[in-house]
Amino acid sequence: MIINVILSVGGFLYLYKCNKESGSIPIKDGEYPFVTILVPAHNEALVLRRTVLALLNFDYPKDRYEIIVINDNSSDNTVEILSEIEAIYSDYRIMCISTDKVVGGTGKSNALNIGFSVCQGSIIAIYDADNTPEPQALRLLVENLVSDDKLGAVIGKFRTRNKTASILSRFVNIETLSYQCMNQAGRFKFFKLCTIPGTNYVIRRSIIEQIGGWDVKALSEDTEISFRLYRMGYYIKLLPQAVTWEQEPHLLKVWFKQRVRWARGNIYVLLKNFKYTFDPEAGPMRLDTIYYSLTYVVMLSSLIISDIIFVGGMLGLIHITLAGFSTTLWVLAISLFVVNVMLTLSLERNEFSLLSLVLVILMLFTYAKLWVLVVGKAIVDSVLDVIFHREVKWDKTVRYVEGSGPNTGNKKQGDGKK
Repeated sequence: MIINVILSVGGFLYLYKCNKESGSIPIKDGEYPFVTILVPAHNEALVLRRTVLALLNFDYPKDRYEIIVINDNSSDNTVEILSEIEAIYSDYRIMCISTDKVVGGTGKSNALNIGFSVCQGSIIAIYDADNTPEPQALRLLVENLVSDDKLGAVIGKFRTRNKTASILSRFVNIETLSYQCMNQAGRFKFFKLCTIPGTNYVIRRSIIEQIGGWDVKALSEDTEISFRLYRMGYYIKLLPQAVTWEQEPHLLKVWFKQRVRWARGNIYVLLKNFKYTFDPEAGPMRLDTIYYSLTYVVMLSSLIISDIIFVGGMLGLIHITLAGFSTTLWVLAISLFVVNVMLTLSLERNEFSLLSLVLVILMLFTYAKLWVLVVGKAIVDSVLDVIFHREVKWDKTVRYVEGSGPNTGNKKQGDGKK
């Protein structure tokens, strides 16, 4: 909690400053580099049309970027949708690469490597198939990347497009703003340290070539590549002015499956990179190995013990001798959580409200508690992966048609899990 409060203070200062700036750093000679946008897609027909149209709406010079959609072993009508768009927007460079279960179907990293093998851009941009970036996003990301040779990647900000779909999506929206954005901003402010998200970022082609592409064994390919980038001597910049909107899970089972996958990916990255923790040549990424260790070892065990003591005390099975001190700590922790999150929401338009305050308090005792179950399941799955030598497969988030509520018979899309 203390670490997150400190990071939130730094994040608040950084985001407050960014809110007053456009984020644009015009390229001096006006010659924008050629960019390849990679969109990995596995059974994403329900959301892909909206995404591609948003990518075509960038204010980046249209003759200076191409869009490559990797239709990876899909069983839906992705090809037909892309063919329709290509026919209408024939003056844009749009390519669809379709794979089968022989060469594809093994996850996002493999799909990105396939797309990268035929791309032409000197800068690579990644967008998930459910994203609708704002028109200026790509231009801002590229302008900042080329402004500093020490920058290996620039990441933007992502927002929840369907936050009103359910109370769960409202919780996800708050979490995204207060931790995935604010936490990133604080780390960048104090340590010049960021983690690449899975979408809305640009990276130098030369870096991808040097590291040999994305790690096909990594479920969190974005986190994994961030660690490698820092060890190469580059740094990553957060640019919150470059915004994309994405569809978040609105059903608990979908959310749980997604977060377990994320946690498994982070555990893989931690185990792979923990050896660099005390290596001075590893750069600032060592701070992240420590942070991840604190999160997945110290924090996890502490929460489990704390909850056992709390429940045991309520049932009269455990007697706490420092009851007054314990109560004070509980009140302090709750206060820190609420103030921390509300401070974040104060920077966002239409997010700071009485309803948000109620949701924040409610999510502390419901949504936040699910994190222990998520990590517990991820640890079990990670152990089973090693024991049974299970390969990485697509395990994508279930999509739905927005505009029809979660309980009104809206059409869902299968997760395509193998």
